[in-house]
Amino acid sequence: MTLHIVMLDRDSVGADFRKPAIDHVWREFPATRSGEVVERLQGAEVAIVNKVRLGADEIAQLPALRMVAVAATGSDNVDLAACAARGIVVSNVRGYAVNTVPEHALMLMLALRRRLLAYVRDVAAGRWQRTESFCFYDHSIGDLHGATLGVVGRGGLGSGVARLAEAFGMKVLFAEHKGAAAVREGYVAFDTVLREADVLSLHCPLNASTRNLIGEAELAAMKSSAILINTSRGGLVDEAALVRALREGRIGGAGVDVLSKEPPREGNPLLAPDIPNLIVTPHVAWASREAMQALADQVIDNIEAFAAGVPRNRLA
Repeated sequence: MTLHIVMLDRDSVGADFRKPAIDHVWREFPATRSGEVVERLQGAEVAIVNKVRLGADEIAQLPALRMVAVAATGSDNVDLAACAARGIVVSNVRGYAVNTVPEHALMLMLALRRRLLAYVRDVAAGRWQRTESFCFYDHSIGDLHGATLGVVGRGGLGSGVARLAEAFGMKVLFAEHKGAAAVREGYVAFDTVLREADVLSLHCPLNASTRNLIGEAELAAMKSSAILINTSRGGLVDEAALVRALREGRIGGAGVDVLSKEPPREGNPLLAPDIPNLIVTPHVAWASREAMQALADQVIDNIEAFAAGVPRNRLA
């Protein structure tokens, strides 16, 4: 049997996809707009998607579809319930970013605690040449060593960040679910983590229970010197509330690699140029060369497993 495979957003992954070791027809598109999804997937049995949305309406119009291979770990762009109702297998990619995302998160922590960008800007503007001393320390610098890191999410990425943080001498607290009635062994109550963390790093999926996980009240509960790191999903944070907290000095800084809508064609509050001690990177924490190749390889592994009748990494 020949499997008809269509990849809708090939340019979103900068790696080589080996051809599956099965009889197949492969078609790919650099990018796909929402209105093009159904037309391009007509007759396809396997759809490969990175960020293209596959909602219930699209799925209902694709009678041949049997598998969705998500070229990512997060699957909030795929209607899992609609797929399950149709018996469509959905498989994601796991573990590929266990080094690259934690390294990016630590980079943001270091840059913010040590005020890297502020010093780089000052040197570029000639501040060092004008100083009377051998150095200048206009921006307060903090070590990671001895600081407390709160981690929300204890999967591979959250655990990877904790491992690196401990190597820097940080105390790590894993947050229990927000609003949980009981605290599991090895975890600390969510509200306690908010109060005690010098750095709070988010590593959880975006769903109904985590949307706006960090909002006005949570930011108010954090230390005025605390730093927020988000390398997961933009929707985890109330972006307007974060901007207010940064501008009013109610938290010490933030590093975000994700926004609520990507690309932010209609703008975003976090993209204003005058927000103090904020670093925004364009959703690249996952995108080391090594990680992207591991992702591409695992996508094909998932398709081959599905074709063999033993689906792996199933979400639906």
